[in-house]
Amino acid sequence: MANYGSNNVTKLRASDGTALGTYSVGAGPFGLAFDGANIWVTNNSGNNVTKLRASDGTVLGTYAVGSGPSGLAFDGTNIWVANRGSNSVTELRAFNGSPVGTYTVGANPVGIAFDGANIWVANNGSGNVTELNGLSGTVLGTFTVGSSPTGLAFDGANMWVANLGSGNVTELHVSDGSVVGTFSVGSGPMGIAFDGVNIWVANQSSNTVTALHASDGSLMGTFQTGSVPQGVVFDGVNIWVASIVGNNVSKF
Repeated sequence: MANYGSNNVTKLRASDGTALGTYSVGAGPFGLAFDGANIWVTNNSGNNVTKLRASDGTVLGTYAVGSGPSGLAFDGTNIWVANRGSNSVTELRAFNGSPVGTYTVGANPVGIAFDGANIWVANNGSGNVTELNGLSGTVLGTFTVGSSPTGLAFDGANMWVANLGSGNVTELHVSDGSVVGTFSVGSGPMGIAFDGVNIWVANQSSNTVTALHASDGSLMGTFQTGSVPQGVVFDGVNIWVASIVGNNVSKF
């Protein structure tokens, strides 16, 4: 869990939530990604990312990116970073953090996801998402969604976008960016994750998490969380939701 106000990350045991360690990173840690061996953290106020060894939290490196780094995605080889303050995405080699390239996207990119071939970026200030070629970083398309898109999740076939300002999520075909559907959730949806069957959305203004059937967007359920939930992640068994007021996480 990235602790924005404490400049550290906490490692929890998935089986019971026991804290296994807390590790210092840079200023304003925001996004997290796992590359199979290491944890990457965007330091939103430090304009860099930190790489930690997942087994023991040892810092393996800190690497400069753009301004206001937010979301992170791993494509199997490289790490992609959405730079909210630079309107860009930085690609780093996962094995040593060296830069591969920096690519212009829309305004205030926050969320980022990999679809198995290409990179998708939620441009919070533009009301759209950008698709980048996963090999070259070339822009393949820009697609309109709801107001203030923030989070992204790929379900194996389609991309889901949490629209913070609209109280809904948009489902897009990854083949061409066309809209499959738009589905209401709670107020202020931000974080989003796929559990293999359902899409889970953290509604920061409702203090809830909404689960939608990925097959058709129908409501599976809405569940109470802590105060101002923002991040959501699936661990292979359970869903975890981080709430920024109260400094806690909920497990479903």
